[in-house]
Amino acid sequence: MGTAGGGGTLRLPGLHGYAAEFSPYWPGRVACAAAQYYGIAGCGTLAVLEQNEAGIVLLRSFDWNDGLFDVTWSENNEHVLITSSGDGSLQIWDTAKTKGPLQVYKEHTQEAYSVDWSQTRGEQLVVSGSWDQTAKLWDPAVGKSLCTFKGHEGVIYSTIWSPHIPGCFASASGDQTLRVWDVKAPGVKLVVPAHQAEILSCDWCKYDENLLVTGAVDCSLKGWDLRNIRQPVFILLGHTYAIRRVKVS
Repeated sequence: MGTAGGGGTLRLPGLHGYAAEFSPYWPGRVACAAAQYYGIAGCGTLAVLEQNEAGIVLLRSFDWNDGLFDVTWSENNEHVLITSSGDGSLQIWDTAKTKGPLQVYKEHTQEAYSVDWSQTRGEQLVVSGSWDQTAKLWDPAVGKSLCTFKGHEGVIYSTIWSPHIPGCFASASGDQTLRVWDVKAPGVKLVVPAHQAEILSCDWCKYDENLLVTGAVDCSLKGWDLRNIRQPVFILLGHTYAIRRVKVS
């Protein structure tokens, strides 16, 4: 699959990485979702990596018959992950097993580009976002989605749970809006016309429940205070290409 290079590098030949997520349980363990041929065609691989004294080693890898675009770790089982795929499906994997997936959920009608496991204790919920312009709510113990969220007028690139507010998630879309949703309410809670370009990524601040950051095709990052969305709190310029992924530390 690949070999460790100097300075803690591991190459996966023929694959392009789309997402990397640290395990909430194991320090130094990272899951990577990858696809062949830039996700346009070919297969996908979930690679579970670990950093030790020798460098980065490949612990486990799982193949899927379409590109994998996102990955999220379970918050209640250190071995379980969920990936989202170009065929519109979600896959549940167990790193303690050599084969998989344990389960496949296929409801999205286009690429499932985003998947996230809820961060707040007391609920085990997963949200997925798709190029079919919908977000779906899942309980991993149930074989079908609990709810579908409609409202975006473009593909959804990112769906992220609030780390503070139970049942609240944000979504970023090609329709140039950031939206905030409440799983207990049917419609969208808040619509932020955040950029004059496709928004490819969003993330919540871990220390401020009202702060979200967006990254877009216009090469800018913007911070948004949900209590006052008329103007961004900050704008960060400097990138010369579209911002594919943003993370708030």
